[in-house]
Amino acid sequence: MAQTIFHKAETRGHASHGWLNSHHSFSFGTYYNAERMNFGALRVLNDDTVDAGMGFGKHPHDNMEIISIPLEGDLEHKDSMNNTAVIKNGDIQAMSAGTGIYHSEYNQDKDKRVKFLQIWLYPNQRNVEPRYDQITLNLADRHNKLQQVLSPNPDDAGVWIHQDAWFNLGKFDKGTTVDYSIHKAGNGVYAFVLSGQVQINGQTLNTRDALGIWDTEGFTITATSDAEFLLMDVPMEF
Repeated sequence: MAQTIFHKAETRGHASHGWLNSHHSFSFGTYYNAERMNFGALRVLNDDTVDAGMGFGKHPHDNMEIISIPLEGDLEHKDSMNNTAVIKNGDIQAMSAGTGIYHSEYNQDKDKRVKFLQIWLYPNQRNVEPRYDQITLNLADRHNKLQQVLSPNPDDAGVWIHQDAWFNLGKFDKGTTVDYSIHKAGNGVYAFVLSGQVQINGQTLNTRDALGIWDTEGFTITATSDAEFLLMDVPMEF
């Protein structure tokens, strides 16, 4: 029988640094909850808002797969691999920190904030060569269907990472239903609602609510209003 864990939006950790407003689905920074350390290989899901002209200065990472999904505004990325890029809504960025990198993220716009999801996954290989990838997605490909945006396979749709994980985005009209099959035995899905309301196996989720589901081959997701959501299919053991 499927196992589930339900995380209401308001139960997330919260940090306000003036220029940065962040909600943490899992323990991060000054927010610590022993029961909210990770969901399988999914270690961090931060829902960040960065004020105009502000950002994260140069800082290090290693042995983590880091994914950024912009929801609003433009975010400039610079790293120690000499990459400089701007990511905006409709893009997805993946970075394998591996043996170690430095990067910075700034909102260069002087009058608009940036909203983005910062997601970290434990890798299935340590000390890989650091790498960076960014693509622009076709937003029409998630209208009333699931759009794969990440996988372990460089030849598959979306960006790729060093983990047996698959991410899908959906933007559904009210009443749209889809059956989701978990990609790999031993994986579970952490479903995160960006806007609107959905039901998964009878559980109602509203904006920024999340449901983890595992020990199942799949589930049904129904939009009970116009809704947008992210499905993160990750190994439960790693």
